[in-house]
Amino acid sequence: MAILVTGGARSGKSGFAERYAQHHAARGTYIATMRPHDDELRARVRRHRAERAASGFVWQTIEAPSDLAAQLVELEGASDSCVLVDCLTLWLTDQLLQLEAEGGETWSDRMEEELERRIERLASAAEQARGLLILVTNEVGSGIVPAYPLGRRFRDAAGRLNARIAAVCDEVFLVTAGIPVELKAIAYRLDGERGEGPR
Repeated sequence: MAILVTGGARSGKSGFAERYAQHHAARGTYIATMRPHDDELRARVRRHRAERAASGFVWQTIEAPSDLAAQLVELEGASDSCVLVDCLTLWLTDQLLQLEAEGGETWSDRMEEELERRIERLASAAEQARGLLILVTNEVGSGIVPAYPLGRRFRDAAGRLNARIAAVCDEVFLVTAGIPVELKAIAYRLDGERGEGPR
């Protein structure tokens, strides 16, 4: 079963994802996708690790900023455990920077196609995951249009990534002001059917 948790910055999405994991599993694997490039980020990583340790829930932490799909495929699912990925937009940032470093400053159709292949590979791995998989991501397209090409490319790619992952997940939660709302149950379907929620 795959769950997507999305929301804005500091919306409470990571905290909700961890509570969801603790409610549905006895232990978990925490896959961190952030590369801590500076002292502030390294301090944040230490704080988050300490908070997870203090929760009393058993977490194994794995750093996987690059090949996330391969990491998901390698993990063995178990009935009493879960996998939590935090977060997809940091993984996407790493992919964009990798492609720019490999292909130069000029973004090409080939780079765009390669990014889409990586997104599709991740979506396939999420869809085939064994056991409970919780994926955290960010909603980044609700604010101002980024001033720079890389920012606009990231915003558009994040929207496509989130939509693709949401399509393969069993549940999708939007967290706003700390309040989670499950979206798939109330989603309007263009094939004429509605979800089970309000009509």
